Amino acid sequence: MKLPRNVAADELIKSLQKIGYLVTRQKGSHIRLTCILPTGEHHLTIPNHNPIKIGTLSAILTDVSRFHKISKEELINKIFG
Repeated sequence: MKLPRNVAADELIKSLQKIGYLVTRQKGSHIRLTCILPTGEHHLTIPNHNPIKIGTLSAILTDVSRFHKISKEELINKIFG
């Protein structure tokens, strides 16, 4: 599946909340999300931009897919599909 274009920060945050991420803090234009699982904690920092640059979005999704041990395509289908 192709990476979605023109994804705003608030849309990405809502999508990541579907798989257990919660907003823990915000400092300036960066929002910190945390996911707590029995295997450990995972922290993400998302820039509050509209849209998020495609390279930044790709890096965030790669990081999330590694933590949840699923493929990037499966993650995209899960949160955007």
